[in-house]
Amino acid sequence: MVSAAEQMAANTSWAALGKATDLRNRILFTIGLLIVYRLGTFIPVPGIDAAALRQFMEQAGQGIGGMVSMFTGGALGRMGIFALGIMPYISASIIVQLLTSMVPSLEQLKKEGEQGRKKINQYTRYGTVALATAQAYGLAVSLEQGDLATDPGMYFRMACMITLVGGTMFLMWLGEQITQRGIGNGISLIIFVGIIAEVPAAIAQFFASGRSGAISPAVIIGVIVMVIAVIMFVVFMERALRKIHIQYPRRQVGMKVYDGGSSHLPVKVNPAGVIPAIFASSLLLLPTTISAFSSGAATGPVMSWLLANFGPGQPLYLLFFVAMIVFFAYFYTFNVSFKPEDVANNLKNQNGFVPGIRPGKKTAEYIEYVVNRILVLGSGYLALVCLLPEVLRGQFAIPVYFGGTSVLIVVSVTMDTIQQVQSHLLAHQYEGLIEKSQLRGRNKKRTKRGPSRR
Repeated sequence: MVSAAEQMAANTSWAALGKATDLRNRILFTIGLLIVYRLGTFIPVPGIDAAALRQFMEQAGQGIGGMVSMFTGGALGRMGIFALGIMPYISASIIVQLLTSMVPSLEQLKKEGEQGRKKINQYTRYGTVALATAQAYGLAVSLEQGDLATDPGMYFRMACMITLVGGTMFLMWLGEQITQRGIGNGISLIIFVGIIAEVPAAIAQFFASGRSGAISPAVIIGVIVMVIAVIMFVVFMERALRKIHIQYPRRQVGMKVYDGGSSHLPVKVNPAGVIPAIFASSLLLLPTTISAFSSGAATGPVMSWLLANFGPGQPLYLLFFVAMIVFFAYFYTFNVSFKPEDVANNLKNQNGFVPGIRPGKKTAEYIEYVVNRILVLGSGYLALVCLLPEVLRGQFAIPVYFGGTSVLIVVSVTMDTIQQVQSHLLAHQYEGLIEKSQLRGRNKKRTKRGPSRR
C-alpha cells in the first residue's frame, strides 16, 4: 500500500517547485556558487608558460587526465587557481576521522554535540591548510622541473603556493555554503560538476578516436553498453536495503491500552555511499600527479617508482585502490554513517527491540553482525564498479577516462540531490496543509454563534 509521503512525492511537479520559494532560492544559490567554481577553473596561476603547459598536457594527459579531471574539472590541465581541487580537504577529513577513532580526547570531543563538531571541523580546516601548502609546494617544484614556469625561482614558488592554497580554501568555503544554504552536499556537488564539465570533451575525443580507426566500432559499442549497465547497476545497489524487523510493546496512556506496533530498520547495502571511492581516489591522485609533472625532468628514484607502479592500470595501483575502498567502506560506515551502539541505544530509549534479541548490548552486537555481512556485498560492489572500467581501459587502451568512480559519483550525487529536493517539496506541502487546517479552524470559530439572551 502506498504511504501518504510516497503519494505526495508522486504528486510533485514543476508547479509545486514554483510555489516553494525557499527551495527555489536554495537551488538558485547552489547553481550560482557552482558557476563561480567553474569560472575559477579558467583563471590561471601566475607565472605559467601556457604554450609549454598545453604541449605537456597533450602528451601526459592520457595518463593522468581522467583521474585529475574527476577532482579538478580540468583546472589542473589549465593550471587554474583551483588546480588542487577539493582533494586536500578530503585528505584532511580522512586524517581527522582516523584520529577521532584512535585518540580518546578527540573521541570525547565528538560526543559533546554541536560544539564538539565545530571544534573538529576547525581541526579539519587547519589540516586542509597544511596539506594544501605541502601539495602546492610540491606542484610548484614539479612545474619548475618540467620547464613549465616562465620565471622559475622562489618568487614563482611563493606565488604558486599562495594562489593554490587560497583556491582550495575558497572551494572548501563554497562547499560549506552550499551544504548550509543550498541544496545537496557541497563537496560532492563540486566534484560532480567537475566530472560533468569534462564529459563532453571526453566523449568527443572518444568518438574521434573511433573515426580515426584507433578504436574499433565493437569497442565503442561495448563501452557504451558497459556505461549504461554500470549506471543501472549503481542505481539498483544504491537503492537496495536490508530491513531489520523492529517490534514495539503495548503501552498504556491513562486508561487506554494501545497495541504494540512493528516497523523495520532500513540498512543500505552501501551505507557509506560514494565516500570510500572518493577517499581512495584522493590518496592515489597526488603521487600520480606529482610524478607525471616531474617526468619531463630528472626525477628521483621515489618519483620514478611511483610513476611506474602507481599509474592508472598498474597492478599496485589496482590493488591499493581496492584495499582502500574496502577499508574506507567499513571505517566510514562504523565511525560516521551507521553506528550500531547509537542505533541500539535509540531503539532502547523508544522501547523498540529486535524480536528474539535483548535490548542494549546484544542488539548492538546483532546489528553490527548484520552490517558486517552487508558490507561484504557493499564494499565488493564499490570495488567492482571502480575497478572494472580500469581493467577494461587497460586491456583495450581506451584513450579517455570512463572510470567507475566517476559514474558512481555522478549517479550517487544525483540521487542524493533529487532526494533532498523531494524532501523540501514534501515539507512545503505539509506546511501548506497545516496552514489550511489552521485557517479552517479559525473560520469555524468565527462563525460559531453564542447563546441567545432571554
